[in-house]
Amino acid sequence: MNNEKLWGGRFTEKPHATFAEFNDSFRFDRRLFASDVRASAAHARGLNRAGLISADELNVIIGGLAQLQADSAIDADFFNSTAEDVHSFIEAKLVEAVGDAGRKLHTGRSRNDQVATAFRLWLRDEMGDIDGLIRDTQAAILDIAEGFRDAVIPGYTHLQRAQPVLFAHWCLAYFEMLKRDRERLADAFKRVNVMPLGSGALAGTGFPIDRERVAEELGFAAVTQNSLDGVSDRDFAIEFAGVASILMMHLSRLAEDMILYCSAEFGLIKLSDAVSSGSSLMPQKKNPDALELLRGKSGRVFGHHAGLLAMMKGLPLAYNKDMQEDKEALFDCVDTVKISLRAAAIVVENAIVDEERAREAATKGYLNATELADYLVKKGIPFRTAHEAVGKLVLLGLDQGKELGELSIDEIRSISEDIDEDVFDALSLEKTLASKSAIGGTSPERVTDAFKSARESLKK
Repeated sequence: MNNEKLWGGRFTEKPHATFAEFNDSFRFDRRLFASDVRASAAHARGLNRAGLISADELNVIIGGLAQLQADSAIDADFFNSTAEDVHSFIEAKLVEAVGDAGRKLHTGRSRNDQVATAFRLWLRDEMGDIDGLIRDTQAAILDIAEGFRDAVIPGYTHLQRAQPVLFAHWCLAYFEMLKRDRERLADAFKRVNVMPLGSGALAGTGFPIDRERVAEELGFAAVTQNSLDGVSDRDFAIEFAGVASILMMHLSRLAEDMILYCSAEFGLIKLSDAVSSGSSLMPQKKNPDALELLRGKSGRVFGHHAGLLAMMKGLPLAYNKDMQEDKEALFDCVDTVKISLRAAAIVVENAIVDEERAREAATKGYLNATELADYLVKKGIPFRTAHEAVGKLVLLGLDQGKELGELSIDEIRSISEDIDEDVFDALSLEKTLASKSAIGGTSPERVTDAFKSARESLKK
């Protein structure tokens, strides 16, 4: 195969071997092969409509590109090449296969708008896959929530037990986070789904190519409106990395919660052996490695987001070679997000709630103190006064080693005479949960409604 550079006519010396290694991107940007072939076929049809290539030449080019696509799937050595990048690789392969007709394909385009188009096509497909994986993880969260529908766990603030909540309510919190991630992904998709092809190197094309027709053929919603911006815009990549970073942050928070909850100190959930590992030294250990990797890989994606911003921040218009650095960062972003979502779903699917221990934890540590303050408010006591009284009752309980519901009515009334015998029913776990019946609360009724809404959202 001829590996001459696409720009070699002006040069009399070959690139230095070290520079070639530093400059060439085929080792990683060959991932854009299918997207570039697809865009090249659409561009060829645009050239034909503009009268720049004949129908016979078009058929030869389309046939050659189709053969390249087929060969790439069956030939193990197909990508064994010293090509500079995937674009020169495709062009050289095409010329080798079909002759001079292949040399006409690059009419009216530059590698600058070519790579930007292929990159967007590739990312667009990957975003669709990621949306499906987020949905799968949400479904796994709903399944475990429904499997332990009646389980109660302590809710925490400052990592201190605060108020009891249904385990399902905790699950639905993460469902909501992932729901927002899907919304962000869909919104970012709008800015990915714009075609720069036809921008040329920076000034546009001098040929009458119908850009909008080419865009329609490739499934783009619109074309870029400024050629300088079209070839040098990487906002779409940065925005995706930002969306990915928020998604990974949510997965990391889920992982951290589960790491804590499966520890001996908490003991609220148990992880399957399928997603755990052991210690090379300590035979008794069962480590939550899958969860720890989720937590660690979030930082990796954050780094790519920061790296893309740093790479772009000082670039003058239009295209600069710095922008070649966008590929590896975004490729790894996508790969990391996809494997992380698969891992998160598997961990969740294989977790088991220790309902007895969780319920015990939810009824110890004065988690119904707020409920007692609310009880007094319902009797007309100002909340701040009620808060102070309950604080004193907590001190009394601590002094005597009793929960609030274990204190006698006389002991309780020694602090507040506004409290009657019905307080014990109000302080029960069931009533504490049921009372949180405002929209978004942890009452069984509200959680049931939330389940219905969550299941409906997965159909979209």
